[in-house]
Amino acid sequence: MLAIFNKGLVNPPQELYSPASLCSSRKPKLPEEIVKDFVSSNPSNAFTMSFGDSALLACISQGNSYPRQQRLFCGLDGIYCIFLGSLNNLCSLNKQYGLSKGTNEAMLIIEAYRTLRDRGPYPAHKVLQDMDGRFGFVVYDSKAGQVFAALGANEGAELFWGIAADGSVVISDNLEVIKGSCAKSFAPFPSACMFHSEQGLMSFEHPSSKMKALPRIDSEGTMCGANFMVDVHSRIGSMPRVGSEANWALGGSRA
Repeated sequence: MLAIFNKGLVNPPQELYSPASLCSSRKPKLPEEIVKDFVSSNPSNAFTMSFGDSALLACISQGNSYPRQQRLFCGLDGIYCIFLGSLNNLCSLNKQYGLSKGTNEAMLIIEAYRTLRDRGPYPAHKVLQDMDGRFGFVVYDSKAGQVFAALGANEGAELFWGIAADGSVVISDNLEVIKGSCAKSFAPFPSACMFHSEQGLMSFEHPSSKMKALPRIDSEGTMCGANFMVDVHSRIGSMPRVGSEANWALGGSRA
């Protein structure tokens, strides 16, 4: 899967960018080049969805193959989700959200996102903590212009993110796609974490702790983005919840 978001829409951690990308033998690419290369790897099973200059989503369908992990794509009322992996407690979560038994994980994520955005009975970290399985997902709300991504705590699902030549944020489950697109400005998306376009990166396992960036050094001895991890010695200050769309992700805490 592939998701690209304009730098005006998403503000990633600044540590994700590496100045070494400018002098690397492999240069970062523009979004159009990234999508073209992604689709060309499997043109008969690839599809893309563009949202003007703001965002682009792409996925390669499973076809008749049996991939290592499930990939799902769904869209509803201007909200789009690419989901990787599976949830062990999907049936109980569907019941909790009032969804039919046949609802898949991507549709569940869209409904959970809409609930958080519009009504917010629980903070986002609690919603993600309730999900049991190996999963990663990217949600794009085209009407609100918001991005919500997360990676579960269990091993099995992986996401990577990086910075394209024009500053756009690139997210994919394919490491080679990220390396080829972002040169030295990339990193693994941290497990048990979520990213919201307005609230940034935070841990859903330790929502009261800040995240810290540790420089990544590649085999050539060059700084290559950063690894992000929970800073257990820090605390995020608490603020009263006011119920606006701008702060739903934190559920009462603000970075």
